[in-house]
Amino acid sequence: MTGKPRGRTPVVTDADIRRVARELLAELGPNAVTLRAIARELGVTAPALYRHYASHDELIERLRVEFCGDLAEFLSAQIAVLPDDGAVQFLAICRGFRRWALANPRQFTLVFASPAAGGSMLRRFDEPFGRIFLAAAGRLLANFEIATPPGESIPTELRDDLIAFQTELLAVLSESGQKFPAEKLDLGVTYLMVHTWARLFGHVTLEVFGNYPIPLADPEVMFDAMLADLARTTGFA
Repeated sequence: MTGKPRGRTPVVTDADIRRVARELLAELGPNAVTLRAIARELGVTAPALYRHYASHDELIERLRVEFCGDLAEFLSAQIAVLPDDGAVQFLAICRGFRRWALANPRQFTLVFASPAAGGSMLRRFDEPFGRIFLAAAGRLLANFEIATPPGESIPTELRDDLIAFQTELLAVLSESGQKFPAEKLDLGVTYLMVHTWARLFGHVTLEVFGNYPIPLADPEVMFDAMLADLARTTGFA
């Protein structure tokens, strides 16, 4: 990218700033997205950007939210043409999540693996793409007998953490108005949801960052095998 020639100071809009920030991210990675670099590309001084963003962190958070929306749109498109089948749609969402991550590794990094991303699973479920996951999980719970671990088999040391997450998730569901069978969200289901997200997110993250334990000629086969195992062990295969 090259800056604009000197002359009359151009009028910079919020859309201009975000467009250049996206271009810098895609071409050079998250570390390249600075207010100084954006200003240089737009032919203005960095202070001119403060009319739109109070800080670099505010801009990064705006981008993160936009990428969350992009992911949600992508996942919605994946299931729009599918039958109203909770299992089919849930698996399609998982595959769509992987495809988007591999096609947009730097955006994935900003959303899920940067300091701005945070680490809370609950935060993910309260974002647009997370609501899509929750809606699909709700259809699974409503239409299948999900095999969840009995309460007594859950490690005692995890119970308080799971109960806190369960309570917060129920509040999120209540506020969002989603059609989710909240009465089925017992501790076993909560435990299973955390395990499922950890398996999915862990697998995709290893692929995106090139850290899978062994070289694979066709990584998608391994991913599909993981999903098949997940579906079989939870009872919606």
